[in-house]
Amino acid sequence: MDITIHQTYLPQDDPDAALGFYRDILGFEVRNDVGYNGLRWITVGPVGQPGTSIVLHPPAADPGVTDEERRTIVEMMAKGTYAAINLATNDLDSTFEKLQAGDVEVVQEPTDQPYGVRDCAFRDPAGNMVRIQELR
Repeated sequence: MDITIHQTYLPQDDPDAALGFYRDILGFEVRNDVGYNGLRWITVGPVGQPGTSIVLHPPAADPGVTDEERRTIVEMMAKGTYAAINLATNDLDSTFEKLQAGDVEVVQEPTDQPYGVRDCAFRDPAGNMVRIQELR
């Protein structure tokens, strides 16, 4: 089989803040920005990797989600427990310094984990956990 990861989805509740984070702080390129009924779906991805994208979507837009589920999603997003993504870089310390200068919410400074990776963690404007691992 020849399978790749094409897109992943992360919720966003403020499209402009999401753009400011993923485009302006992380340096991802915007590949699509679609509005419908006052909501926006924004596709971003790392420069030079056109086959891998993140779709930043409004979490309550799915018609199959009940009002109770919407409330739960909002609560989980506020706590930062709804969604997460792991990214990777060759130079974790330099990347961390740039992110910290971008005034992001740091959850964990670069740390050597007991399970063999060196990583850091922070939250995006919607509360999603973003971990960045150093490639070895």
